[in-house]
Formats: sequence, structure tokens, C-alpha cells
Amino acid sequence: MTRVRTRTGLPAVLAVALLTLAGCGGGAPAAAFRGASPAGSASSGDVASADPTMSAPASSAAPTKAAAPAPVSGPLNLAAVTGKTIVIDPGHDGGNAAHPEIINQPVPMGTGTKACDTTGTQTNGGYQEAAFTFDVGTRLAALLRAAGAHVVMTRDSNTGVGPCVDQRAKIGNDAHAAVAISIHADGAPAAGHGFHVMTPARVGAPSNVIVDTSHQLAVRIRDNYRARTGIPTSTYIGQEGINVRADMGGLNLSVVPKVLVECGNMRNAGDAAMMTNPVYRQRMAEGLAAGLAAYLASVG
Repeated sequence: MTRVRTRTGLPAVLAVALLTLAGCGGGAPAAAFRGASPAGSASSGDVASADPTMSAPASSAAPTKAAAPAPVSGPLNLAAVTGKTIVIDPGHDGGNAAHPEIINQPVPMGTGTKACDTTGTQTNGGYQEAAFTFDVGTRLAALLRAAGAHVVMTRDSNTGVGPCVDQRAKIGNDAHAAVAISIHADGAPAAGHGFHVMTPARVGAPSNVIVDTSHQLAVRIRDNYRARTGIPTSTYIGQEGINVRADMGGLNLSVVPKVLVECGNMRNAGDAAMMTNPVYRQRMAEGLAAGLAAYLASVG
């Protein structure tokens, strides 16, 4: 995601170099529309992806091929979501780039402050992360509502600005949600591909109370997303598709189980081809729905 901040998710030495060159963030400042975030990866106003400005052009960095499981199809068992309140947080917003004076303002993030939000990343063809996350989030909401869940969206269009990352967490907390999920797409170097799920670290933030449950949620999301989409876990960040982060305001400030999913790397040609395809976006929504249902079934 190219945002005012970027998630790097790269080795420490390289991450420092990237931050020195591009600033920190999960995207770039709104005025520049690039990507920047702290070491790790990011895409919400919380930074979570590698800076796309630092990645090699698609022509010089062929996508790394890895064996992917065949996607699972068939009916979804979403019975466990019935009657549950679920918050869906589509990362960024389509109007962010035009309002740097808003999204660059510092807000609380649990262990300090960070920028309100970022612009997010985009594919080399110009498909923006904010549009992708809203599309997948809307598809996910439809699936959950059809199964009887009460769904709260942190934004209801792709033409607004924000909300800031602290407000995104507050929406879930105020709704007393059973679970919350933030949807993003990464902007890492083009050779890296696959998805990963971010979960909060134990850093003395409000999220300390949901660190363990959020990890359980992350595992369920990972397993079901991979099974439903056939997309492998990230080749460039995290361990087995799980990425523990200490710098994500939307996670640090949550007191309900919450994860942030980087659905793929928009700078990788293979991932981008799937993310720009509505058939795959529906599969992604189904994978996320199945993961949420599996988690809720496991906790009763």
C-alpha cells in the first residue's frame, strides 16, 4: 500500500536504509502518493507495506514463482457469524491523496503517535489500494450479512478521507465487536509475492488484552484465505504468513480481537493480476469470511 507511511517487512538493515531514503510509513505522504512505513509492512493509515518507490520495475524483477495450493470452492459454512457484530476496516480511502493536511496529522497509536492515515499503494497499472480494499470489504460485508452477522464498516464509500487509524480502532471498540478485520494490500518490491496477516505485539498498548486472541484469529484467517484463494503466504515478510507488529495504531488501540490482512503485493505482477480480477476479489472475500467464521466457531 502506498500511504503516507509504508510497511517494509524487510530485514532490519534494509528497512533502515529504506526509511532513511523514503521516510517511514506504509505509503507516502498524500502529496507524493508513494508508499512508506516502519520496518515490517503496512497499508492502513498504519503503515504496512514496503515503499513502492524503492522496488524494482516489473520489467527488471520477474515475479518469484512458488507452488500455490489449488483454491477451494463450494459452499461457505458461515453459521458461526450469525448474530455477531463484525467490524470491517477497508484500508485508506480514495480521497486521502487530495488531503495531506488531514492524513499527515499525528494521532495516538498506542505507543506514541503516527500519521492519521496514508494514501495506500497501487498496482503498476494504477489500480489503487483504497479501491481494492473497499471492493473486497464490501464483498465480505455482503457475505457476512447474508449469514446473519451485524456488520459495521469503518467507511461506506471510496470518495472520503480517513478515518484516522485511532478512529478505525475506536469504531471496533465502540461497537463491542466480536472481531474486527482490517483489509489492505502491500506495496513491497516486485519480486516478493503472497499474503500475510498482521497481529499485534505485546507492547503495553490497549491491545495487550487481545494479543493472544488476535493471534488465534490470524491463524484462522491465514489458513482459510490460503485455502479459498490458492494464494501462498508471503515470500518476503513474516513467518508462515503471520507478521507480528508493534507499530500499527489500528491494532495497538483495539480491545477487540483484530488483525490486518495484506491480501497480496500490488507491485508483483502475479498478485496484481489476481487483485485486479473481480473473480479473485470474490474468492478473497470468501477466504476472509471463512476465517472469521472459523475463529468465531472456535471461541463459541
